[in-house]
Amino acid sequence: MTRFLIVFSLIIILTLLGFLYWRYIWFFRNPPRTTPYREAIISPADGTVVYVKTVEPYEKIIVIKEGISASINDIVYEDLKSRRALIGIFMSPFDVHYNRAPISGDVKSIVHHPAQKENVNMGSMYLRTILNLIPHYKNSLHIIKNERTVTKIDGYYKGMPLTCYVIQIAGGSVNGIDSYVKEGQSIQKGSIFGMIRIGSQVDIVVPYIESMKIRVSPGNKVRAGETVLIE
Repeated sequence: MTRFLIVFSLIIILTLLGFLYWRYIWFFRNPPRTTPYREAIISPADGTVVYVKTVEPYEKIIVIKEGISASINDIVYEDLKSRRALIGIFMSPFDVHYNRAPISGDVKSIVHHPAQKENVNMGSMYLRTILNLIPHYKNSLHIIKNERTVTKIDGYYKGMPLTCYVIQIAGGSVNGIDSYVKEGQSIQKGSIFGMIRIGSQVDIVVPYIESMKIRVSPGNKVRAGETVLIE
């Protein structure tokens, strides 16, 4: 019995130490990234691609559950009036959580939106990404309800002006959405502009141009600052 208690106590201690290491050290790791020089829009986050859409402003693009759907404006929290490309990336608690700029440009605005009542849990999306169940976003009310920060970057794409929205969506147990840039500040593609703590999601919205080639699909793994989303 005494031996059992010793082994059990050691397991509890090691588990606790493992959790503390993950939560306060490993979670904040920031590995170097090599950003591609070619003209492309790159991933703002590590994680799993959960949706890729080209849509009209008021088109209901995501049926979250019966009776609840979302347009692109429900995600951006802004009234967009032209066709857009939308890519959503789910960040599990074990992904790197620093977010990087998908394009070079000037930070036009940073708008924080509180949760609708309270942040809801992202458990459904987490489970569906692990099991690769399509659609990954089924029953994921956090997409439209949770706290978010929308960073708007004005830059260029193949010589043409382009406005890129990066939407940092908080998880149910998130401790905060951090922004490391200010409005009016210039930012380079691949540079860190913020992070979200614990599980979360980052979406990117850009005007859709016919010549664009979207290089990712739902289920793909991506890396912030490195993976090409659109070229």
